[in-house]
Amino acid sequence: MVFWFWVGAAVLMVPPIAIGLVMAALYLYLRWKYVGFLVRIFQERPLFVVPRGQPTDDADPVAFAAADGLTLRGCYLRTPVARKGVILFGLEYGSDRWACRHYCEPLVAAGYDVFAYEPRNQGDSDKDAAYEPLQWVTDKDVADMRAAVKYLLARPDADPAGIGVFGISKGGSTAFLAAQAEPAVRCVVTDGAYATYTTIVPYMRRWISIYSDRVKFQRALPTWFYGLVGMTGVKRVARNRGVNYPSVEKAVGKLRRPLLMIHGDGDTYIKPEMARVLFGLAKGAKELWVVPKAKHNQALTVAGDEYPRRVVAFFDRHLAGVAAAAAEPAVGS
Repeated sequence: MVFWFWVGAAVLMVPPIAIGLVMAALYLYLRWKYVGFLVRIFQERPLFVVPRGQPTDDADPVAFAAADGLTLRGCYLRTPVARKGVILFGLEYGSDRWACRHYCEPLVAAGYDVFAYEPRNQGDSDKDAAYEPLQWVTDKDVADMRAAVKYLLARPDADPAGIGVFGISKGGSTAFLAAQAEPAVRCVVTDGAYATYTTIVPYMRRWISIYSDRVKFQRALPTWFYGLVGMTGVKRVARNRGVNYPSVEKAVGKLRRPLLMIHGDGDTYIKPEMARVLFGLAKGAKELWVVPKAKHNQALTVAGDEYPRRVVAFFDRHLAGVAAAAAEPAVGS
């Protein structure tokens, strides 16, 4: 006890500038030694089966322009009943537009038009020769989703009340960024969404022992220091690939629209605790549904009928309700 008292007293006597210099030197050393590993790991693709669907004749084929002129393709599913609203569907990484049917057919039956699109370098959309997509959201992904929003708002049958967004995995992460910048987005549903910082930092803390055996030193470093080194690696990848990786965390923190986040309790890629941290940043009306035993992007399969029931109910409250209110005449008119 006496020893640690004197250690603490000595630390308090160190000038702040000296502490700053030590931390700066430590950061430079760790950047030199470990950022190369981070760069490599960040660019590794996850090993899972990407779902794809079969084209059907009951969907309208769509082609629209991205902000830089590339042609993006999608399919527009019309509800056979009185329309309650319009929903933009964001695909998971590597999937095609027809995979949306598995998620969206109950929404179409319940009264929603659904538009699923393929971002650049995915499905039948144009290829950007200067872009190689990963599972992480880039500024190009966000631009493509905003182009999809613009397309929906420009249609002759556009809903004046706005749209909802439903995104799976990377499509959900992109939805956070697009929704924060688009006032026409009234509400958001995500399944398996994730962010960069809140994903890589926990993994860094967990796996750093593979590259260093200084366990006590690793535990002593604060979380923000891991984040500083980690984001240095992310910025290097972004520079090498000619993209930006916008902060999903910041977008969620600015989101004031109703939110339903769905996540698998058995997700071994994006741990439930990562989803809870991201969910905690949202400021508006929000709900987190962690599906027991579901792995990444498997909540629909595991939850069965409860999945479409909850998703439809959410859009009925926060999108159809908005449309109904907009259609009502003003008092005294």
